[in-house]
Amino acid sequence: MNPVEGHVVLVSQTGPLAILTLNRPEALHALNADMVAIMTQALLAWDKDPTVTGVLIDHAGPRGFCAGGDIKMLAESGATDGKQACAFFRSEYQLNHLLAHFEKPVIAVMDGISMGGGVGISVHGPIRICTEKTLFAMPETGIGLFPDVGGGWFLPRLPGEIGMWLALTGARLKAADCMLAGITTHYVPSDVLASLKVEITQALTAPEPVTALKACLKRNTQDPGSPQLLTPNVVDQINQCFGAQSVEDIVSALEAHKTPWADQQLAILQTKSPQTLKIALRQLREGRLATDFAQAMAQEFRIGARVVRRHDFQEGVRAVLVDKDHLPQWHPPTLAEVTSLIIDEIFAPFGVDEEQEWEPLTW
Repeated sequence: MNPVEGHVVLVSQTGPLAILTLNRPEALHALNADMVAIMTQALLAWDKDPTVTGVLIDHAGPRGFCAGGDIKMLAESGATDGKQACAFFRSEYQLNHLLAHFEKPVIAVMDGISMGGGVGISVHGPIRICTEKTLFAMPETGIGLFPDVGGGWFLPRLPGEIGMWLALTGARLKAADCMLAGITTHYVPSDVLASLKVEITQALTAPEPVTALKACLKRNTQDPGSPQLLTPNVVDQINQCFGAQSVEDIVSALEAHKTPWADQQLAILQTKSPQTLKIALRQLREGRLATDFAQAMAQEFRIGARVVRRHDFQEGVRAVLVDKDHLPQWHPPTLAEVTSLIIDEIFAPFGVDEEQEWEPLTW
């Protein structure tokens, strides 16, 4: 499909297959408010459309899938009253929840960079396709944000402590690692995607479309090869070190390991916002215990509404995206100075003078 200038998401339908094509290539299809609104409106209409039996999310052009969200807008809003940032979080999280509970199969084609907001529109669906171009990450701790868009729900449900490792370090995974971790469900080379979409459309016309779709995907799935990062030895170290109950204990466990891999993780953690590391750890620990996706999203909205106004997010965006000196001056500067009181305030329910609590859409 050729990109259409001015249309940030292309909405189309081929037979029973409805398609959302991200079309903001100059920003690697990073989500903005207009994109979230278009996708939400289309999904709500397709939910009630009997001619639609499946939804596919992909991107236009050679580069994608989706590099994140509108971070500069969030920072600019957070530097003032934060209202625009909160409005974006509210609608984005409602889209995440809608995708997680959509009754018709949702197929996300994560063919390229899949980070932050792009993860939120892909990982909550039942079918997540990676290719040799896939690069997955939740890099938010590096800019003083946190792994949102449902990260508190899906990351702790990955095997062992892989999700905690991804959340704290922002590690980047390619296809084979994504498959091993359960982030993606099928590996398909990118040059097969065009014919696969035709087969998916045909499968959805079958008397039992879900069964036919599963058979189609199984037939087209190929071997992604061996993981590059998540070798058995590394997975063992992740589980031994990142299962600790505090960030300080994770650091101590890595120091005690005295392996090149552990030393590398320590160096990575030292570059991250201490405040955000503690936020992410608590977010995932509480998210693992959550019994409902909406519960996790409501908590993430509280965190997001407060974090965008705090120093570390403003400073992280400055250092990484504006000045690009990659020398953020975090405050508090050490883990020891990030007190439980600070974290409790970020996680607390809203007071009467704050935002309204987040709620999912009803449809």
